[in-house]
Amino acid sequence: MATAPLNGLDAKSMPKIELHAHLSGSISPTCLHEIWLSKRERDADGAAGLSDPLQVLDPSKAFDLVTFFPLFSKYIHELRNDAESISCSTKSVLQDFQDDGVVYLELRTMPRLIKQASITKDAYVQLVLSTISSFESPTMVTKLILSIDRRNSEEEAFEVVDLALRYRDQGVVGVDLCGDPAKGNVDIFRSAFAKAKENGLKTTIHFAEAPQSSTEHELRTLLSFGPDRIGHVIHVPDGIKYVIIERKLGLELCLSCNVKFGMISGSFTDHHFMYWKSTRCPITLCTDDVGVVGSALSNEYALVAEHLCLEPKEVYELARSGIETIFGGDDEKARLRKLMWR
Repeated sequence: MATAPLNGLDAKSMPKIELHAHLSGSISPTCLHEIWLSKRERDADGAAGLSDPLQVLDPSKAFDLVTFFPLFSKYIHELRNDAESISCSTKSVLQDFQDDGVVYLELRTMPRLIKQASITKDAYVQLVLSTISSFESPTMVTKLILSIDRRNSEEEAFEVVDLALRYRDQGVVGVDLCGDPAKGNVDIFRSAFAKAKENGLKTTIHFAEAPQSSTEHELRTLLSFGPDRIGHVIHVPDGIKYVIIERKLGLELCLSCNVKFGMISGSFTDHHFMYWKSTRCPITLCTDDVGVVGSALSNEYALVAEHLCLEPKEVYELARSGIETIFGGDDEKARLRKLMWR
C-alpha cells in the first residue's frame, strides 16, 4: 500500500523500527504467488492442491482470529516447505522492510520441523539466520526472535529456548510466546521463560490479544515471567494496566492488524493506542503480519497521524520511542539514536 506524505510527514522515508513481525505472515502475496507457480511447474508435493496466493490473500478478504491461524498451518507453511522457498521468502521479507524505510528489524519465527524436506528445527533456524546474514543490507540491521507456540508442550518450549541460546551469537536476540490465543495453558511455560531470562535472553509475549486469553490469572502469570516487551495489550483489566505502567514495559502495537481481524471494537479512532500513549510506556508501531494485513509500517505511521491527529513531530518521537526497547544491544541503540535524530 503506497504511503503519501501527510501534513509534511513522509512516513516511508522516515527511519523506522519494526519489533513485531512474524516471518511467515510478512511474506507478500506476490512472493508466495511466485513460489506457488514454481512448485506447480515442478509438480511439487501439495502445491497442486493449493489455490493461488493472490486469491487467498486478496486484500479485500476478511479474516478474524478463527480463520487467521489456519492460514499458516494449512496454507503458507505448505508453500514454505523446503530450503529454497524458506530462503527466498525470507529474502523477500527483508527486501520489503528495507524498501519501506525500516532501519532496525526484529523478525520472529517458530522453529519448524519439516520432515518431507529433512529439515530439523535446528536446520530451519540456521537457514533463516544464514539468509539474514547473506542479505547484507547497507541500511537495515536484522535480528531474530524464536517463538514458542501456545500449543507447544513444556519440552518443546525448552527446545525453543535452547535453540535461541545456541544461536544467540549469530543473531538470535530473544524468545516470544505467540499462537492461537484460544489454545494452550501458559502456566507450563514458566520454567522455559525462567531459563531464557537467567541466561540473558530478552523476552516478549503476545498479551491480552483476545478475550479468552485475557483472564486475570493468565495475564498475571505472563507478567510473572518478567517479559521485556508485550504485544497487542488489548483486553487489559485496570489492575493489570497499573502493573504494566509501573514497570514501563515496552509495548508493540499493531493497529491495522487489530482493526482488520476484528480484535477491537470499532476502527482506528477507537484503538487503544491513545490510551497507552498517555501512560508514557514506550510504544513501537508494528505490522504483525504485513503479508496478510496489507499495511506496511510506513502506512501504520500515516494512519496514526491521520486518524489520531498526531503532528509530524509527535510521529518522529513515536518512531524513536522504541529504541530503548530493542533487543539488539547497546551499540545498536547508539546507532539508532544517531540515525533517528529528528
